[in-house]
Amino acid sequence: MELEHKAWWAAKQCNMELDVAGQHRKLQLQELEEIRNDAYESSRIYEEKTKAFHDKQILRKNFKVGQKVLLFHSRLKLFPGKLRSRWGGSFVVINVFPHGGVEIKSLKIGKEFKVNGHRLKPYYENFQTLNIDEAPLYEPAYVDE
Repeated sequence: MELEHKAWWAAKQCNMELDVAGQHRKLQLQELEEIRNDAYESSRIYEEKTKAFHDKQILRKNFKVGQKVLLFHSRLKLFPGKLRSRWGGSFVVINVFPHGGVEIKSLKIGKEFKVNGHRLKPYYENFQTLNIDEAPLYEPAYVDE
């Protein structure tokens, strides 16, 4: 009897009201779920801002049919040479696809193939310089005083 009384007293001291404890636990779980949702939303906003910043930095290249371009040779990995250019060939644009792909034709061998537009850059041929003004330079004359 004495042991039972002590157990009842200990339970009373711990405030073992199961209904109140259950409600408190449900509130804690709901609060945790709200924190998770807020974290998810803030990470989604951060990703959107980062993507917008990244997309703004990308330079869009617009190619036209018949335009001459250079192709980036990305497989030139082993000892390419310090000053050797990775841009090579002379190609002509045959078709431009809306998703960014470009169909080009080699002027040397006549082979046609598709490449990503990011691997191309416009080829500027030698420009003819017109209306060149020449200004002759003379040695300055020193006068002894």
